[in-house]
Amino acid sequence: MRVALFVTCVNDAVYPATGIATVKLLERLGVEVHFPPGQTCCGQPMFNTGYRHETEPLVRRMARVFAGYDHIVTPSGSCAAMIRDNYPRIARKAAAEGGDPELTEAAEALAPRTYELTEFLVDVLGVIDVGAFFPHTVTYHPSCHGARLLGLGDRPRRLLAAVKGLELRELPGAEECCGFGGTFALKNPDVSAAMGTDKVRNALATGADVLCGADNSCLMHIGGILHRQDAPTRALHIAEILLRTEAEPHV
Repeated sequence: MRVALFVTCVNDAVYPATGIATVKLLERLGVEVHFPPGQTCCGQPMFNTGYRHETEPLVRRMARVFAGYDHIVTPSGSCAAMIRDNYPRIARKAAAEGGDPELTEAAEALAPRTYELTEFLVDVLGVIDVGAFFPHTVTYHPSCHGARLLGLGDRPRRLLAAVKGLELRELPGAEECCGFGGTFALKNPDVSAAMGTDKVRNALATGADVLCGADNSCLMHIGGILHRQDAPTRALHIAEILLRTEAEPHV
C-alpha cells in the first residue's frame, strides 16, 4: 500500500510535529508513506473567500502531484473536506459554465482516495488500538468539517479510548463551533474570539490536561486562547497522542 501524506499548509508552516507524527504512526502500523514534494495549498482559503476560479489551478496541481498513490492521508479534517466535498463542487460549477474535462477528472481522481487520518486508521487499516500510551486526562473537540462534512463520528474518540493510560473526559458543548472557521476569524474577530472563549471555558470545566483535536487550525485558535489565559490545559493534535508509546513517551 503506497500512501501519500498531504501535510497541509498549517501543519507544514506552524505545526510540523503533527506531520512527523502522522508519518511515524503510519509507518509503525506498516504503511509505506511518501511525501510528494510538489504539494502546495489545496485552495481552501481562496475558495472559502469566493475565489473559485483562482482555486481551479490548485485542483489540477493536486491531481498531478498525488497521482499514482493508493490513498492520500491528511491530518486535517478541513483540508480533507475541501478535496472530498468542494473539489467535486468546483468541477460541477465549471462543467455548468461550459465544461472543463481536466478539472472534472482531477476531482474524480482525488476525492475517493483522500482520507482524514482517523478515518484512514479505522476504515482502511481497520485499527482502533494503535499501541499508544499517554497517561493524561484528555477531552476531545470535534472540528466542524470533520463532524459535519466528513462524518468522522466517534472514530477519533474510539482511538483515544484505546490509548493506554489515557482518561477521556466528555467536553460540554462539543458539537459547537470553536469560532475559527478560517477566514471567518479574520472577518469576524470579535465573534470568533467569543466563540473560542466559550469553547475554552467548557474545556477547562473538564479539568483535562489536554484538549485534543484532529485539525490544527481549530487547535491553533483554541490553544491561543488557552495560552493567553495561562490555562493549565494545552491543545494537542490527536496524531501526536497516538504516536506516543511506553518506550517513547516524549516523541
